[in-house]
Amino acid sequence: MNNLFSFDANAPLLFTQFYFWAFFAIVFAGFALLQKKLLLRNAYLAFVSFFFYFKTSGLFVLLLLFATIFNFYQAKWMTQAKSSKQEKFRLIIGLTVNLFFLCYFKYAYFFTDVLNQIFGWNLQIVNVFATIGNIIGGKARFDVSSILLPVGISFFTFQNISYIMDVCRKRIEPVKEIGNFAFYVSFFPSLVAGPIVRASNFIPQIYKKYQLSRYDFGIAVFWILNGLAKKIILSDYIAVNFIDRVFDNPTMFSGFENLSALFGYSLQVYADFSGYTDIAIGVALLMGFHLPKNFDSPYKATNPGNFWKRWHISLSKWLQDYLYIPMGGNREATFATYVVIISIALIAFILSGSWIIGLISLIIAGILIYSSYRYPEKKKKINTNLNKMSTMLLGGLWHGASWNFMIWGGLNGLGMIVYNFWKDWDVATRTIVLTLLTFAFFLLSLMLPSPIYIIAVVWVAILLFGTLIRFFYALMGGQSAFSATEKIWAIFQTFIFISFTRLFFRSGSNLNPAEANETAWQTATNMVNQIGSSWNFSQIGHMIYEYRNVFFLIIFGMLVHWLPENFKQRYRTWFAQMPLVAMALVVVVSVFIIYQFITADLQAFIYFQF
Repeated sequence: MNNLFSFDANAPLLFTQFYFWAFFAIVFAGFALLQKKLLLRNAYLAFVSFFFYFKTSGLFVLLLLFATIFNFYQAKWMTQAKSSKQEKFRLIIGLTVNLFFLCYFKYAYFFTDVLNQIFGWNLQIVNVFATIGNIIGGKARFDVSSILLPVGISFFTFQNISYIMDVCRKRIEPVKEIGNFAFYVSFFPSLVAGPIVRASNFIPQIYKKYQLSRYDFGIAVFWILNGLAKKIILSDYIAVNFIDRVFDNPTMFSGFENLSALFGYSLQVYADFSGYTDIAIGVALLMGFHLPKNFDSPYKATNPGNFWKRWHISLSKWLQDYLYIPMGGNREATFATYVVIISIALIAFILSGSWIIGLISLIIAGILIYSSYRYPEKKKKINTNLNKMSTMLLGGLWHGASWNFMIWGGLNGLGMIVYNFWKDWDVATRTIVLTLLTFAFFLLSLMLPSPIYIIAVVWVAILLFGTLIRFFYALMGGQSAFSATEKIWAIFQTFIFISFTRLFFRSGSNLNPAEANETAWQTATNMVNQIGSSWNFSQIGHMIYEYRNVFFLIIFGMLVHWLPENFKQRYRTWFAQMPLVAMALVVVVSVFIIYQFITADLQAFIYFQF
């Protein structure tokens, strides 16, 4: 009984545990009894959500409680302002407090490294809150030498920020009852890994009576099964049996295995994160609440910009509304844009320890800023690209304050910018540019032999091959576009690009900030060296056979992902409308099959750490 109401850091409450479903059954039973009394129902759901967070994060539940109380009264305080200037000042105070806690827990190591490298200091991390806890408790109960990251702090902080900003923008009225607001902030299906629930979308739902149609019930069950299958069959199985092994020791595996692990990780992280979202949407829907769609078949994207409209949609829209547009969006570059670009360049210099990288970053930023003023006719496009790059770099830092996340965010931003220019070029210009790039990388690979140049030659040559086909087709008088073929080719190239950026995302994402920079860079370097080295093609067939189950699941998962959306909608509807007895039988069989793939230790969801 003590274990039931205690926190075990080695066994957090996960959607994939039978214990969670027992917890949800009890919660739903209480919900069914209280669902007609809205205030009591919402207070009850807030209470069980706080208990759920305690079971995943222990005493960090106190931080969630503080954030809830502070933002509830902060919004009321803002609306009592006597002028818009005073209201904005109070908003700034609210934003500062929210961002302080986020930055303290998430970026303390980052800021310490920056200060130490700039001033030559030797500052050490001390957990202030653990120290205070030891003083209050009268004994050394908490470790003060390190700062642990509370699960889901980014998600509930962003929700609180959206709430006070939407109140300031007059999009919503402040919530009158603290129980209702606590329910919005802590709703357990989306609490620890999203989707990020916007106040203007969710708060109106807390005042509505419970409704669940027969169809919605079937769809909810489908999403839960779909999420469990993604997480346990696809994500966990291929991670434990192949991907984690390669990333942990890339030099022990061949170039083909390293490349396969890199592509496989794209499926793993998608199945893991979207699997969590599917379960969250299904569980919330059973209680009559609609969470926002967070994924839209992202590997069907035809360019990097389109990918980010399909991947982690709630974060992308949040960054767009609360960061990209305030910085000027696609209209102009503001002072904040330049501050972000220059700051990021300085951070790149400090984290990398290389003045060359910092100088290159500053030169690029300077050229873009100068060009926006030198060529007024291109100013809007340049400003748009500056804001996109700033947003992607900050999005990278949102995932973690380490060099690998900055590279990942920067590469995604660069991909979006390059595509913006690429789409405006005709096929002749594209052919010329790719020919020159292929030749340049080939010369570099001869003069400065390096695996990275070999990889670049191969990839650019593949791009050139597809462009040449389109170019010669146009020369021969072809008029109709290769609409279907070009779309498939664009999806293929976008998937390759996104997968390679994930090399930096995965390399340090499961490490604490104190060691992420060095270890991530070493892992990424080793994998690039292996992929870019000579391959023993005679062994590839044997490797595929040895990992045949893993390769089968990767291929199967991608094929299902690429199925037409209308086909997916049809089989979701078919499932939702089947008789309850048949549905129950499918559920039992599905759960039995899913849990045959379960690993010895349940794997936490990847985005818990963000």
